[in-house]
Amino acid sequence: MSAEGQHIRQWQDAAGFCRDCDAAVEVSSERCPACGSPRLVKAAGLFDLAIAHIDCDAFFASIEKRDNPALADRPVIVGGGKRGVVAAACYIARAYGVRSAMPMTRARRLCPDAVVIRPDHDKYRRESAKIAAILETATPLVEMASIDEAYLDLSGTEALHGAPPAVVCARLARRIEREVGITVSIGLSFNKFLAKMASDLEKPRGFSVITRAAADAFLAGLAVRDLHGVGPAAARALAREGITTVAQLRERDLRWLMRRFGRFGAHLFNLARGIDERPVQPEHERKSISAEHTFEEDIAARAELERHLWRLCRKVMRRALEKGLAGRVVTLKLRAADFSTHTAQTRLAEPVALAVHTYPAARQLLAKLHDGGPCRLIGVGISELVEMTPEMLARSLDERAAKKARAELAGEALRRKFGDAAVDFGMGLKARREK
Repeated sequence: MSAEGQHIRQWQDAAGFCRDCDAAVEVSSERCPACGSPRLVKAAGLFDLAIAHIDCDAFFASIEKRDNPALADRPVIVGGGKRGVVAAACYIARAYGVRSAMPMTRARRLCPDAVVIRPDHDKYRRESAKIAAILETATPLVEMASIDEAYLDLSGTEALHGAPPAVVCARLARRIEREVGITVSIGLSFNKFLAKMASDLEKPRGFSVITRAAADAFLAGLAVRDLHGVGPAAARALAREGITTVAQLRERDLRWLMRRFGRFGAHLFNLARGIDERPVQPEHERKSISAEHTFEEDIAARAELERHLWRLCRKVMRRALEKGLAGRVVTLKLRAADFSTHTAQTRLAEPVALAVHTYPAARQLLAKLHDGGPCRLIGVGISELVEMTPEMLARSLDERAAKKARAELAGEALRRKFGDAAVDFGMGLKARREK
């Protein structure tokens, strides 16, 4: 027998394993016999499962605490502004009732002693990329569902790692904690839906399992609002039909559900039974790159809106350059004081990514959309994306535009190395003077 086979064999008849040292454990074990850790994972059929959902614990807030150890025991909210919403809340802040997407005004009332930090999305994306790279050492089948969560299909990787998928997941969690400095929670099951449900069961630093044998009973005991994929509006619609539990949902047949809810009815039918045939898809075609900003106070002055628009074009540029992408379509988004949202877009002759090219197009759209009234939000984005290196962008335009492009690329390189205040020109200088 190969060395890999001998390694795998140690878990064959075990009830579970230790998350801290990988040692196999028995049903009666309360602590690891090898290292004494109480962090054991035990379940019949555990080592047959291969679909995992890995979710970073309070990702933005955890990154901020990692970078400032003085915040370790403080409630931290990532968000800000009177009009803003909570982007993330650490678990201390959550104990006060603070939740993601909650208005900041309410979050501050619930937790007045919280340390509020403005989000640094560029930093969070860099850390997300590090985590993705770690996950991809385990399997090529990694689907980044968002900046802070991913699905993995570890089927057939036992020989490669000398361990079953459950043990590999624990190793990945330890490596992320060691190399990135944050914790993750893991859900393991036999499909994506149940893996996601499992990862929410125990946080932070959790490891939960839903096996084939346990799935039916687990789902039957839930309220429909607890199913991943059933939002508040869908839960209310189901409640109007007298359906508030999964057990009640299962009593309705597929035809009835589709008559009431269309295609979503078929989705509900499957969710109630733990059916999910979606594969883990490593690559999603990115459709757009955008950035937006909600103002502290409504803004009506066109010049001030233009200054914010320039900064957003810079953000879009930075994200596009990181991805090596450019877009043929520029879109502007404006939200008025009455919450009405208006968008306009223009298609350009060549793909663009640099702020010196997206800004003029976005500025024209602003002149078209803005009626002089107060606005609470502005956003800009590029779409119809193509692969494009910065050098290709500079060469593809006329000589005057190419010169501006090269200057913008050089300036961006300096800003990335020395900070946003390192170098600026044109609209950037004007925005600083009038800030």
